[in-house]
Amino acid sequence: MAHPQHPFGHVLVSLITPFHADGEVDWAATEKHIDDCISSGADGIVVTGTTGETSTLTDPEKLKLVEVAKSVSGGRAKIITGGGSNETAHAIELYRASERAGADGVMIVTPYYNKPTQAGLLTHFRMVADATDLPVILYDIPGRTGVPITYETLLRLAKHPNILAVKDAKGDFSEVSRVLNQTDLMY
Repeated sequence: MAHPQHPFGHVLVSLITPFHADGEVDWAATEKHIDDCISSGADGIVVTGTTGETSTLTDPEKLKLVEVAKSVSGGRAKIITGGGSNETAHAIELYRASERAGADGVMIVTPYYNKPTQAGLLTHFRMVADATDLPVILYDIPGRTGVPITYETLLRLAKHPNILAVKDAKGDFSEVSRVLNQTDLMY
C-alpha cells in the first residue's frame, strides 16, 4: 500500500479546547493557541481529540473547531479531526461534516463504552473509513474505551486504502514493532 509521505504533517499537536468560565468555547484563545502551535513548528493540528475535551463539546462546536483551525492555519498545517462516536452512524455523520468543514484527515477512536468485539471494531473502522476520502488515523486508547485494537485486527485494517496511521495509547512497543514490520501504517 502506497501513501503520501506525510498526509497528516510531520509534527502533530493535539489541541486543548479553551473554555470560558460559563462553559462556552473561548474562540479567541483557540485561535491564538492554534497560531502559536503552528508558529512553533507544528504542521499538523488535531482538534476534538481526547485532549480537546471532545466528550464535552456539541457537534456544532466540533465542526466549528475544524473550521476555525482551517482558517487560522491558512494552509500552514494539516487539520485532523478526532472525536468520533461510539455509534458508527453518528461517527460517519461527524466525519463527513468535518470533511465538508475542511478537515484534512480524521482520527477514528475505538468505540467507547460499548466494548465491541474485534469483528465489531473491524466493521466500525471500515464503515467510517469507507464514508470519507480523507486519510484515517486509528486511535487505539483502551484505557478510555475499554477495548484494544489487537495486532491481528490492525493487520486487517491496514489493508484499507484510507487507513494510513495509528495513534497508539497502549504502549506495547513489541506489538508496534510487529505492526510496522508487517504493514505500511504510520505511528
